[in-house]
Amino acid sequence: MRASLIQIAVDPDESVEDRRARAAALVDAQSGSDLVVLPELWPVGAFAYTAFETEAEPLEGPTHQVMAKAAAEAGVWLHAGSFVERTDDGTLFNTSLVFSPEGERAAFYRKIHRFGFDQGEAVMMGAGEELVTVALPDTTLGLATCYDLRFPEQFRGLVDAGAETLVVAAGWPERRRSHWTLLAQARAVENQAYVLAVGTAGTHADVPQAGHSIVVDPWGEVLAEAGADEEILTVELDAEKVRTTREQFPALKGRRLGLASPL
Repeated sequence: MRASLIQIAVDPDESVEDRRARAAALVDAQSGSDLVVLPELWPVGAFAYTAFETEAEPLEGPTHQVMAKAAAEAGVWLHAGSFVERTDDGTLFNTSLVFSPEGERAAFYRKIHRFGFDQGEAVMMGAGEELVTVALPDTTLGLATCYDLRFPEQFRGLVDAGAETLVVAAGWPERRRSHWTLLAQARAVENQAYVLAVGTAGTHADVPQAGHSIVVDPWGEVLAEAGADEEILTVELDAEKVRTTREQFPALKGRRLGLASPL
């Protein structure tokens, strides 16, 4: 399975409409891949809190429409990163979208763990309540967003639900980049799964972004890592490696505590 991670730069001088169009073109350029992944809140910027209200859109709004078309034109499974969703009752969510190669929405995930403690996302947005997996032909994706990466119980729940490839869309800050790499590798090792973690590049709302999107295999080995600037990582993944790793070193079967019975 070929996966492409698009580490798009969020430039405050670029309009949301222009960035949507540019993201669609970047997706289209990955037509030889099976799976393409965009980062968290790339339309507006993960730290651009003052723009959340004005740029919020319904689930099937402009970002959904543009990304559905991009997936269909490229013929890829597309994790379209996340955007600011506004529901009918006015609640905002940090919502990720996944589309099939036919451009049909396969899933959406509302971020469970909101960042900011007593400010920003934590007080402006609602919290998602459901773990979400998506079955692809060669693997099952488990979806997570940025701050979720710090909560291992969510990833163990995704594995219990059948996930073999854990996708983390993020807008991670540069000042905590060492945690980003460490946690991505930890989630891969403890769950014996691939981790595809894609962040944004650039600086928005005066917060430099970490970039350094990373692909980690089920043994914790880094298969590819981006730099700080806008970049696309394309990696060949062996879906069978998750199953063979879990058979050869059956650590998950030794569990005594957790959300479900041992695998």
